[in-house]
Amino acid sequence: MADDTTIPTVRSDQEWRERLTPDQYKILREAGTERPFTGEYVDVFDDGTYRCAGCEAELFLSDTKYDHGCGWPSFTQPAQEGSVLYKEDRAFGMKRVEVLCASCGGHLGHVFDDGPPAAGGNRFCINSGAVSLDRA
Repeated sequence: MADDTTIPTVRSDQEWRERLTPDQYKILREAGTERPFTGEYVDVFDDGTYRCAGCEAELFLSDTKYDHGCGWPSFTQPAQEGSVLYKEDRAFGMKRVEVLCASCGGHLGHVFDDGPPAAGGNRFCINSGAVSLDRA
């Protein structure tokens, strides 16, 4: 996955703090993470579209969500090509691929290669605080 971080939506730090809850700010703007099994959408499988909590861009569709058992919402793919961006993440002595909202650059989570083989093998491990579910 290419390291592509061209972000069209730009806001000041103050604007982000006014727009987001403290938890959302920590996740989206500071690349934080919620504790496993604590997020609002871990066990939610309602129909709809998962949108960025920062800018409302369409990110993931509910029919690609599955229960990986990792403690965070897991998806097999983004809603469409270009919905998310990828960035190498070497924090904490690990080599991972960070997933960012392509519209605002908000940190969403990471993508791993341990997803369902029939669905391409990817597991997009996404923080509940980074998204909101627009129920169908």
